[in-house]
Amino acid sequence: MPNKTISVRIDGELVTANEGETILEAARANGKHIPTLCYLKGLSAVGACRVCVVELAGTDRLLPACTTPIQDGMSIKTSSAKLTLYRRMAVELLLVERNHICSSCVSNSHCELQAMTQSLGITHVRYAYNNPRLQVDMTHPRFVLDHNRCILCTRCVRTCAEVEGANVWEVASRGIHSRIVSDMMDKWGQAKSCTNCGKCVQACPTGALAEKGMSVMEMVKQTDNVTRLAEQRASH
Repeated sequence: MPNKTISVRIDGELVTANEGETILEAARANGKHIPTLCYLKGLSAVGACRVCVVELAGTDRLLPACTTPIQDGMSIKTSSAKLTLYRRMAVELLLVERNHICSSCVSNSHCELQAMTQSLGITHVRYAYNNPRLQVDMTHPRFVLDHNRCILCTRCVRTCAEVEGANVWEVASRGIHSRIVSDMMDKWGQAKSCTNCGKCVQACPTGALAEKGMSVMEMVKQTDNVTRLAEQRASH
């Protein structure tokens, strides 16, 4: 049975949506742009980055569009000075937590964080840098994990669990000490559950996961392939 069609207002325009969709899904289906970093179509949504926050009439709270279900009669604002302020704040906090020097990154010019920073007009950050020098895991024969570039979006975690079904990745520790880890804190090259498929690398929005031997111009992530595989798996 098809989902019930409901009516909502997005940026003042009356549009239709399907019951069960999130605000983000409804907005994109109606040609409305909401920026995202941790979201990847086909994967479960976790609301980790908070870049997709929107305003909802009737509440002062900003809501993550990727995890908030759409409801009949909602009036949603996807763009405003307030939203731009909070989105800039979220991205700046990501920038100060790790080492994101683009000129020395393999994903330079092909990085979603870099593109988001540019689209929001961020030229500097207002907060003190708190980025420790982290290890680079080179133990895998094909891929590299650079914790200095990681934004903890967990797209690699969800891709490995939901698309490949290997469950290699998880987040360990809390707060500023959080790290992506493989298996039981093993080095990636020692992770027995890894199938060497590379889907996590393609899902990564930054240079945190990359393929060895790739130049800057070659390290272009194929996120659409991950989405296609995720949707195929969900349909079976």
